[in-house]
Amino acid sequence: MAYTVILHIIGEASVLCEMEELPKPTDTIITVQNPRLRDGKDIHYLEGNVTKVIWPVNKIALIEILDSQEDESLIGFVRE
Repeated sequence: MAYTVILHIIGEASVLCEMEELPKPTDTIITVQNPRLRDGKDIHYLEGNVTKVIWPVNKIALIEILDSQEDESLIGFVRE
């Protein structure tokens, strides 16, 4: 299951991307797929055809994990 995350990179704009698995406390790098700016535009320092990026963890200030649309459809509305 892929996770949609927002990476807050030190000194750069936040990046929206997907990760196959969440980083472990011992990881020194993270690999992400489909990196883009939060508004969907290309990242200026990456080539246009890049689909995967490896970032060192020490460049990441924060990782936000977004709820997936699948989770919302599974839970749905519950009436008491």
